[in-house]
Amino acid sequence: MASSYKERLLRELEEFPAGEIPRLYRLVHFLRKEWAQKDQKQNIWGSLKGIWKGVTIEDQVLSEAKRSLFSYESR
Repeated sequence: MASSYKERLLRELEEFPAGEIPRLYRLVHFLRKEWAQKDQKQNIWGSLKGIWKGVTIEDQVLSEAKRSLFSYESR
């Protein structure tokens, strides 16, 4: 299936006006970079696993933080 899309894309590329190829290249290059960055961003959060392990937070501090973030719950 992927090869058929590649073949179709190559056929479209052959019919593309020669003067527009630099713009098309920039577009394809931009998309490829964006997709590569998206894949990298998905893996970043896995490195933060266990960051709060062993940390203790006093109940009073936790309650104040909840009230400041979720003021609608304390009404």
